[in-house]
Amino acid sequence: MTLDPNQHLTFQAKFVEATLETLLATQALPDETVRPPRLLAAMRHGALNGGKRLRPVLVMEAANLFGRADDGVLQAACALELIHCYSLVHDDLPAMDDDDLRRGQPTVHKAYDEATAILAGDALLTLAFDVITGEAVHADAAVRLRLSRELARASGIGGMAGGQMLDLESEHRERSEAEIRQLQSMKTGALLRYACRAGAILADAAEADVDRLTRFGEVIGLAFQLADDLLDVEASAETMGKATGKDAEAGKATLVGLWGTDRTRNELGRLVEEAETLLAPYGSRAAILSALARFIVNRTN
Repeated sequence: MTLDPNQHLTFQAKFVEATLETLLATQALPDETVRPPRLLAAMRHGALNGGKRLRPVLVMEAANLFGRADDGVLQAACALELIHCYSLVHDDLPAMDDDDLRRGQPTVHKAYDEATAILAGDALLTLAFDVITGEAVHADAAVRLRLSRELARASGIGGMAGGQMLDLESEHRERSEAEIRQLQSMKTGALLRYACRAGAILADAAEADVDRLTRFGEVIGLAFQLADDLLDVEASAETMGKATGKDAEAGKATLVGLWGTDRTRNELGRLVEEAETLLAPYGSRAAILSALARFIVNRTN
């Protein structure tokens, strides 16, 4: 029987969203004073408005590959998703990508206001590090510290945030293939890499397996960005749930712009082959991760 990655993502996303609902409840936690309703509503708008939940599902499936599937893994997965959601809230701001729609709904700064959107992103980011350090994530505090430190590095100056800066600086200027690869490995690839790596760490996998899953994350990270850039060129705004053609309009350098669509599709095929080669030692246990790699390449939104 062939696994349908769309159905699997939808199934697993329900667990992610239920956990996010709990994390974004109205009741203040110990050592919190109060959760301002408008700020909380904006955070929920940014985190609970759908989406494929690919990054947390990758954490869950990478951990499951090595025999761990429990609420602690789900908590760690949701910490990563909170980081991703914060990044989208901030990316959509007028000072950044200036988007009015996200997943077919008004972006947070449109539904609320810019100041509230900035604070919502800040609060989602901060909450992520509260969540990743929870005792349920891993019994060993040293492992929780490792996961927290690596999440900070994947999302910060040398990772996602730094990649966004390089991306903004690439507007209306020439960039080499190496420069584009570097900025994309940071802006998009860093969190996908972390997702696969963190899952292995959560399950106490051998370091050789952590390294193998890390490379798998790097490969699918590049594939995700290439597929995203193709969609920005070819898909409609209705299909994507947001404006398309914005990279070209902003004069941003992409590998699709540098290579053309045919070479990009060839590279996507090569990346899928590498991903499957990396997973081959795990046999049928890696079927879900393999299907997710193919989904990333073939997705339509």
